[in-house]
Amino acid sequence: MKMRVSAVQFRLRDCDGIDKFREQVTHYVRNASEYGTRFLLFPEFVTTPLLAIGATEGSGGQPVDKLLEYTDDYVSLFSGLAVQYDMYLLGGTHITRAEDGTLRNTAFMFGPDGSVATQDKLHITPTEKEEWNVSGGQSVQVFPTPFGTIGLLTCYDIEFPEIVRMVRAKGADVIFCPSCTDDRHGFYRVRYCCHARAVENQVYIVTTGTVGSLEKVDFMRANYGQAAVITPNDIPFPPRGILCEGEINADMLITADLDLTLLAEVREKGSVTTWRDRRTDLYTDWS
Repeated sequence: MKMRVSAVQFRLRDCDGIDKFREQVTHYVRNASEYGTRFLLFPEFVTTPLLAIGATEGSGGQPVDKLLEYTDDYVSLFSGLAVQYDMYLLGGTHITRAEDGTLRNTAFMFGPDGSVATQDKLHITPTEKEEWNVSGGQSVQVFPTPFGTIGLLTCYDIEFPEIVRMVRAKGADVIFCPSCTDDRHGFYRVRYCCHARAVENQVYIVTTGTVGSLEKVDFMRANYGQAAVITPNDIPFPPRGILCEGEINADMLITADLDLTLLAEVREKGSVTTWRDRRTDLYTDWS
């Protein structure tokens, strides 16, 4: 089974109205559709440009919970585009409110059939906790599709091997990792961990991040990002484990074809068989 994936290096721009945001998102989806993309990944905090709407000079932007007012617009936009272009849109993340009243950083998957699925970010960074009062999610799931089963883990989540083991044990062959990092240190933490998780679990990882800056929104004033499609390091794949990657901090789209049969082959008879060779007599078997 093959699946064509794309990832957007989304350039953040202060919005003076939601129409500009709609136009930018639609542009990327149309671009991906020209390449026959089936799965298109947007980065973490993709809706934060909306915090600049109505912001006064020096205010630092609207409070993050202001994004809750745009949830219907966000869902309508991405869901409509997914149906229109017959594509799975991994719509980055958006701030939501959980049943217990806490704020969550939630990744969305919009299906071409109009379906909407979500996965809360599980591991929350100090800035998210202290500045935006965001809490971590309480469960992890995978998402079956006609092309294969996928996982959806956001940025900091990929730095925790246990949660990726759980997603793989649930059947995921491809993990989409939307990210948002403000400097090279953060970017390389996420990037190196993507490579480690691909080797450990013999999966593909598709990742991307925000680029550009929001001049009116605190904590979004600097971004350092690059999209990449990452593979296990074994003979059927590129030696560096990179199927494709973008130009750092450029406003662009990358596209690659994932062959899921190659994953089955390396798990069975690769140079190393890291998934099969787990010592579950010594540590947890997430299966």
